[in-house]
Amino acid sequence: MAQLLPGKRIFVTGASRGLGRAFCACFAAHGADVAFNFASDSDGAAETMRLVRQHGVRALSFQVSVLDDAGLCRTALELENAWGGVDILVNNAGVSQPLPLALMEEADWDKVLDINAKGQFLATRAFIRGMIRRRSGAILNLGSLAGVRLLEAPIHYSASKAAVKGFSEALCKEVARYNIRVNCLAPGLLEEGLAANLPDYRLKEYLKHVSLHRTGTLQEVAACAAFLISDRNSYMNGATIVMDGGL
Repeated sequence: MAQLLPGKRIFVTGASRGLGRAFCACFAAHGADVAFNFASDSDGAAETMRLVRQHGVRALSFQVSVLDDAGLCRTALELENAWGGVDILVNNAGVSQPLPLALMEEADWDKVLDINAKGQFLATRAFIRGMIRRRSGAILNLGSLAGVRLLEAPIHYSASKAAVKGFSEALCKEVARYNIRVNCLAPGLLEEGLAANLPDYRLKEYLKHVSLHRTGTLQEVAACAAFLISDRNSYMNGATIVMDGGL
């Protein structure tokens, strides 16, 4: 199979496990150099590094929060010095909590909105400056089916992912003049993540309405993302791609 991302330099946020790790491994398999950040899981980050390096590409990891503005700017500068910059940013870092609104504290709301929405803003601002100077780039923001459809999901999570969709659409208009594309990928329930925390009866009810009658895999979403950020997808901009198995 021809590689989709040969020679591309990619930064993925939140990649010490789960979907972020799957992104890194998939992009490396397609020929990209991959850098990523993680907040605290150094063992998980080491495993992601191993998966990337086994494909013979360059790999770098940075322990920095997506809410650390100065730290993200330092990371972007380090990558400018080490690799000459980043071609592609994948804003993956995100969290959720299974809380009803009546039991939600203000701190719960702030945590989810900060990481899921503000984190994408801060990471994008840190890396887009280099893309603007080079007049080239691609950004993929991770949304969710919960941000685009009427679903029973945590309120703060749905609100944060709806913000990601709006952020992506507005940003694509702002930076298209610099030959930078911005898209949003909105998966449904996957084998890991929210699905793992759902009671069995809730998961079965959800899957009854999915035409494929199963959750998605991390590898399926990563493969889709690899195409979306590749040069072969050069005319898609400002789109939100729903990947839900046919709900």
